Amino acid sequence: MRSALARIGVAAAAAALLTSCSGGDGGTKEPEGLAAAEACGGFAKEEPVGAALKAVLGGDRFEDNYSKPDKAVARLRDDAAAKWADSYQPQPVTYCGLRPAEGGEKDLKIEVGAVGKGPYLGPALAPKVTSYTTGLEAFSSSGLGSVYFSCRLKAPAHAIVVETTVWGPAGVPETDLEQRTRLITLANAAARQVSAKLGCQGDKLATGVPAARS
Repeated sequence: MRSALARIGVAAAAAALLTSCSGGDGGTKEPEGLAAAEACGGFAKEEPVGAALKAVLGGDRFEDNYSKPDKAVARLRDDAAAKWADSYQPQPVTYCGLRPAEGGEKDLKIEVGAVGKGPYLGPALAPKVTSYTTGLEAFSSSGLGSVYFSCRLKAPAHAIVVETTVWGPAGVPETDLEQRTRLITLANAAARQVSAKLGCQGDKLATGVPAARS
């Protein structure tokens, strides 16, 4: 009888230890950080974009890093209403900033801002990037990607061109063509979200993964 009680006592102690180690919730723990579909207002909720985000930052969960989406969209509205002069140079705003929830040196920044007339890809840069068919113009290296699209808001605002630029983690070889496609996919998805918030018409932005120009 004493032996049986001893065995019960040992089992109870082991169960208590396991419960304390798991936080008393049966071993389940809420994952830290944001899922791809939650990051920056859900711009990466579609699977091709979510997969690109995970591949670029090397994880499944993310932390916000000084994102200012409302300020970015408000600045674009102001720029569309402003009278532009040669000296007027709108400044881009960080629409989305992310880093892996588990830490590390990798980070991602997406900026948006109004720009003047193009073309935006100069002859010196053209051989060093891949161009894509989305918006007015789009191109990417392994470190950054840019998408330009036209947006007309309701009068008295005038049409503007919006530049969406994604800055990826440093140190990726320029020969990594897949990274170029990932970055342009993220820039394009953010551009689509910005366009929808502004109510732009005829932005000519592609869905999913933009195709490379032949």
